[in-house]
Amino acid sequence: MKKVLAVMMLSMLWSAATFAAGTEYRMRVDGLACPYCAYGIEKKLKAIEGVGKIDVDLNAGLVVVDVAEGVALTEPQMKTLFQDAGFTYRSMTEKSLDGGAKNE
Repeated sequence: MKKVLAVMMLSMLWSAATFAAGTEYRMRVDGLACPYCAYGIEKKLKAIEGVGKIDVDLNAGLVVVDVAEGVALTEPQMKTLFQDAGFTYRSMTEKSLDGGAKNE
């Protein structure tokens, strides 16, 4: 039992370290109206290697995605992803999870 707990703790620490120095992307999207919409977008984003936490705010039309260090989401990539899902991509900003902010 102690070994299982130790392995679980190490894996949680490794996961946290992987995303600790990554990037947060905030995307404005039109057409997100229901939880099913959010689920569809989350599923498409999770298919991208290095994507971690995803938050969808239906009321604000905002999708927030944390990615691991070294992973980048591009405007053309996100525009295509959202258009293919039936939504209108508006804009994206990015912020380093270790502090600094920058617009793309």
